[in-house]
Amino acid sequence: MSYSRKQKRMVSRDPARRPRLPLGLRKRAVPWEHQRSTWRDANPGLIGAALSRAQARPSGNWYVVGASRHLNSTAPWGRTITGREIVVWRDARGTPVAGPGQCPHLGAPLKDSPVRCGTLVCHWHGLALSGAPTAGWEPLPVHDDGVLIWVRLDAVDDAQLPLDAPVLPPRPRLDRSLVSVYTTAGACETEDIVANRLDPWHGAWFHPYSFVDLTVVSAPQRDCADEDDAFVVDVSFKVAGRVVVPVRATFTAPEPRTVVMHITHGEGEGSVVETHATPLGTDAQGRPRTAVVEAVIATSDRPGFRVAQLLRPLAGPLMNHTAGRLWRDDMAYAERRRLLRSTGRFPG
Repeated sequence: MSYSRKQKRMVSRDPARRPRLPLGLRKRAVPWEHQRSTWRDANPGLIGAALSRAQARPSGNWYVVGASRHLNSTAPWGRTITGREIVVWRDARGTPVAGPGQCPHLGAPLKDSPVRCGTLVCHWHGLALSGAPTAGWEPLPVHDDGVLIWVRLDAVDDAQLPLDAPVLPPRPRLDRSLVSVYTTAGACETEDIVANRLDPWHGAWFHPYSFVDLTVVSAPQRDCADEDDAFVVDVSFKVAGRVVVPVRATFTAPEPRTVVMHITHGEGEGSVVETHATPLGTDAQGRPRTAVVEAVIATSDRPGFRVAQLLRPLAGPLMNHTAGRLWRDDMAYAERRRLLRSTGRFPG
């Protein structure tokens, strides 16, 4: 089968066809102020409707605590989720255990207690917690998905039906992926983090150092079915000068506190970026605090990717650096949104 010159150009632009090299070259660099404005497309009502649909989905009362690989067998984690002290550690088999972070005896902070042979031993009076109910201390359901640790807090929302496991998006095989988890926190609520991620139109304007040539190919209608509730975006990741990596990505919200970006075409097809928002409580000024736990699970079938996997200790910090730069901006977006909502000045 032969192609005309026009057909060849169309095929070369098809995002489903990957070039031999992952990089592309922009014909010309468009100055930031000359790119197409997106404010008309980024309709507050449309974004708000997508947020409302996400908030209506079941979470099963599961909250992300942190990166699985960071929880070792020698020291516990201490976390505050929805104002509740939580402690998490690994037992002698390496299985995570979770429960209240306050010792039931006299209130010692269990996050400061050591783990000995899988047992958490309170450093005030030696109460030993193996993960079973002890002296008024009751364990909490906990889940390790290989990337993240989750804890289930049924007391937070008794209207939610508890689920046996968190609502997880499809992921590439972990043994064939590079995994990085970045965590930060800010003065906002979970809905502000999710709303930020359900606004893909801000990408090339707000993050010009990372994204160029962003086009929202399709956005969900306000009364769409679940299977159509996705934002599809063509975007190029900026490398240097006119050198870019063009991809197509789909943004979905599988549960109220999670937004997932799937790379569906282009370099890294099958890779995902999961953005999870965990409510922490309030700060000394009474402002809500929310943690962002963002997991990047990158994969590729290119031969060179195997080399990148071997360089995991170097790739991880680089991926975290990139996420940190983006979230410095996106947290400012989320905090501004929360401030405007709290003062009745938020549009829409």
